[in-house]
Amino acid sequence: MVSLLPFTVFSTFLVPIAREAGSGVAAMGSLRGLGGLAALIVGVAFAPLLDRAPRHQVAAGGLVLLAVSALIGVLGVFVAMVAFCLLAGAALSVLSPALGAAAADRFGDGAAAGRAATLVTATQSLVAMLAAPAVALPATVWGWRGDLLAVAVVALLLALILRRWAPAGARGGERERLPGYTASFRALVHVPGAVPLLAVSVLRAAAFMGYLSYLAAFYDARFQLGAGAFALVWTLSGTSFFVGNLLVGRYTNRVRPRFGPEQILLVGLLVALGAVVGIFFTTALPLALLLTALLGASHAGVAACVVGLLVRRSGPLRGSALSVNAAGMSLGTFAGAALGGLGLALAGYSGAASVFGGLTFMAVVAASRVCPSRK
Repeated sequence: MVSLLPFTVFSTFLVPIAREAGSGVAAMGSLRGLGGLAALIVGVAFAPLLDRAPRHQVAAGGLVLLAVSALIGVLGVFVAMVAFCLLAGAALSVLSPALGAAAADRFGDGAAAGRAATLVTATQSLVAMLAAPAVALPATVWGWRGDLLAVAVVALLLALILRRWAPAGARGGERERLPGYTASFRALVHVPGAVPLLAVSVLRAAAFMGYLSYLAAFYDARFQLGAGAFALVWTLSGTSFFVGNLLVGRYTNRVRPRFGPEQILLVGLLVALGAVVGIFFTTALPLALLLTALLGASHAGVAACVVGLLVRRSGPLRGSALSVNAAGMSLGTFAGAALGGLGLALAGYSGAASVFGGLTFMAVVAASRVCPSRK
């Protein structure tokens, strides 16, 4: 999905972007968190509206905003990159939940709806896997600015297609069953397990997205891997995330799985805790690559469990639930990038490991409070 490409370009070329903007890597990497702040505001504000507006129209608007952000990012100066991160984050906050809710709408309220929504996230991770080499190879000809221009063109074309093509049965939700705008937020609080699930989502995103914000810089500093070689590392991480998300999403949304999504959620976070602490202390490239893959797969499994549980438990409020979830992940992205940059500035990669490990541990505590479904 084109929605993932702007931040893929930003992460893959973080070092040269920071250099051209006259900024440090820690300062430039922390800007990605601003996208999370914008997405938090937009995602929460539009959450109830997502169940009332046609999903494809919401997605088209998000694509236009994404194109604008990419065009601004082409300027490359620090102020432009601030605007780029803000607008790209706002665009993602409406695109992802709109597409996930649209997929779930076609399958009612059962396990199939959860599988459909997690399949959307699996597809996103597949695109992320392919995105790094897709942006790195053309960049050898036209640079990272050319990548952003291409993203803008593709996003605008897709927005035009969505505006002209309405899927059969497209809708904004079962409006007759929906509470009012403010009442929607109160209703979400009473969805079983919603509060700890959203807490897990925020903390998981903070740990994982914060880690990804500095992954290129880490591999460059520790193993001297430039942008071209790092594209393969990004692909490894994306592949692991795709496989983990797809397999866990399919398994946990079976009718009667042997291990429930609540159990897999907790185990996945424990694995992620060990991996995120270990990677920043290793000096062996093969071990670092192994931990990168393990971290991607474990976080993917956790994300699949959260999405599947929210979709199945929220009923007609699934659009609102997914939007608030996306906003929460955006908040986590902001916090993770900012705290990770602080840890990196104060204590190097040991400080970053402490920050991301602490965030993951808090997610483990929240996951332990998610009660198993009674269905």
